[in-house]
Amino acid sequence: MIRSRNFFSELCCLFCCPPCPGKIAAKLAFLPPEPTYAFTPDETGSKFSLTLTERAEWQYSEREKENIEGFYSRTTRGNRIACLFVRCSPNARFTILFSHGNAVDLGQMSSFYLGLGTRINCNIFSYDYSGYGVSGGKPSEKNLYADIDAAWQALRTRYGISPENIILYGQSIGTVPTVDLAARYEVGAVVLHSPLMSGMRVAFPNTKRTWFFDAFPSIDKIPKVTSPVLVIHGTEDEVIDFSHGLAIYERCPRAVEPLWVEGAGHNDVELFNQYLERLKRFVSVELLN
Repeated sequence: MIRSRNFFSELCCLFCCPPCPGKIAAKLAFLPPEPTYAFTPDETGSKFSLTLTERAEWQYSEREKENIEGFYSRTTRGNRIACLFVRCSPNARFTILFSHGNAVDLGQMSSFYLGLGTRINCNIFSYDYSGYGVSGGKPSEKNLYADIDAAWQALRTRYGISPENIILYGQSIGTVPTVDLAARYEVGAVVLHSPLMSGMRVAFPNTKRTWFFDAFPSIDKIPKVTSPVLVIHGTEDEVIDFSHGLAIYERCPRAVEPLWVEGAGHNDVELFNQYLERLKRFVSVELLN
């Protein structure tokens, strides 16, 4: 009887006084690490070189680091966010706007960006969410959307890159702002790597609908995405269940052949050979035909 009362009271609390989306987001998603890099300004103060700590694990020479340009952009919510442009190829047609996963920052991702872009012949532009790396502010769902908007505007105006030559790439929590932006702008393509349907569906897997207090409702935004979408997900993902990727894929109006990586978890999809093979085919064959 006591258990029944406790369950009833919890249920009433959930639906009568539901948690706000910001609290759900904070509990489920945001784990900013200690910054692994710093920005060192040039003589003009408008461009910055990347200075990495040991935890960033840079895999390349110092000369290759010269291909990375850093700067700050200001969001509509007043936060100053760090941005990186990684020049990987002199003849790249596409630039990837990369929204990284949780618990990493631009310093930790910089080596991966250079390696990925070089292998699939794309330049890569990325940014740190509010409260991550050397970006100001605090992580929140609203800031997440403002962050990618600022990154998008910087990529378009500072580098003059046309939407049809931009590929939006989101990984894990990064799929949330990616889907939001892709639902509002048509771009060259979208890659969703380990996407989630919504915050409540991650926390409570039996959730069948989107409640008004849910955070990150990507499942309701994905039907508005008119660009080609490649969904990538590991079948043994222990953080965001494979069913999320499958559901997102099924609701994409222009989904291409997905990549389901058999046996991959949440953080090792990139280690499987088919990951690079599928991205190469998508960028160099499917998007050009």
